[in-house]
Amino acid sequence: MILQVHDELIFEVAEKDLDAAQAKSTDIMQNSSKIDVPLLVEAGVGDNWDEAH
Repeated sequence: MILQVHDELIFEVAEKDLDAAQAKSTDIMQNSSKIDVPLLVEAGVGDNWDEAH
């Protein structure tokens, strides 16, 4: 992780590891706490922050 902006986390990941990193980080964030409402996580990919949105 290279940056956190409010509720967004920015990772720099090798392209070959992208699918695994996206799946793992999404799973960790969605299941970090057991509450009555679901924690929804969206993941985007791009060469920069603007493209990832």
